[in-house]
Amino acid sequence: MGRIACAVLLAVLVPLSLAVAQPAKAPPAAARAQVAVVTMENGGLITLEFWPDVAPNHVKNFIDLAGKGFYDRQRVHRVEPKFVVQFGDPLSKTAPMNDPNMGSGGSDKKIKAEFNKKPFDRGVLGMARTNDPDSASSQVYLMLGDSHFLNGQYTAFGKVTKGMDVVDTIKVGDRIKSIKIQH
Repeated sequence: MGRIACAVLLAVLVPLSLAVAQPAKAPPAAARAQVAVVTMENGGLITLEFWPDVAPNHVKNFIDLAGKGFYDRQRVHRVEPKFVVQFGDPLSKTAPMNDPNMGSGGSDKKIKAEFNKKPFDRGVLGMARTNDPDSASSQVYLMLGDSHFLNGQYTAFGKVTKGMDVVDTIKVGDRIKSIKIQH
């Protein structure tokens, strides 16, 4: 009887110990976060990490536009010290920076607001819009300082993970050479 109990116990414990000993598998490549690398014409590099968990449509829109080269060769059209660096107006590719319409252009697509709980801290990537909360298109901004009055009023959808020193030196008229999406 004792031998039978021992055999049953071994039959249960051995498979359990093997299952526990198995190493965890790495997530598939598709589950890894996408990032954007912004290359400024002067050679500066900025790496952006996206937050698809809180703003999936904004992330998709930015990635789609960047993949089509929409942002390539655009110029930064707005810099507010300790507040924002803004780009994304296609007029900035060719129009003079003092054009009265500068800062009013966008892509042909509008995105509904995805307000979330991410605070607008220094380095956050946010989506610009008009007074209509559902008017976001292609203009984005990088926060130069904390601006919590924007929380819940605008969509935060990523952050700078490398190159904040580059962001700090950007001036109106500086040109973006390219934005490339990486996995």
